[in-house]
Amino acid sequence: MSTDDLEDFEKSINQEIDAFLEADSQATKPKNRPAPKKPQPPQASASEIRTGHIVKLAVRTKQLELDTVFEHRSTSISKLEAQMEAEKAANKAGYPIIGYVIDIQRV
Repeated sequence: MSTDDLEDFEKSINQEIDAFLEADSQATKPKNRPAPKKPQPPQASASEIRTGHIVKLAVRTKQLELDTVFEHRSTSISKLEAQMEAEKAANKAGYPIIGYVIDIQRV
């Protein structure tokens, strides 16, 4: 190859690269889109209020199965009521065998 051929090749490659970059930059430009709004902090709902208990139960779906930890958030201020809610929730979730209470933490 002569130097003229190399220069022509280099020019054609540079033109293709420039055309590709221009097409890519035009495709990524927003087309009359409104400016993104600043996200608002979420409002605290009644379920997000920091009262209640987190109850962890050892549960099983079969008699001879390893225990699985089931965690339930209760809004009750009573430990006993929170435990009863957690047991009902575990039964509803498909865990018929409630082994024992692992932990109850106050939130």
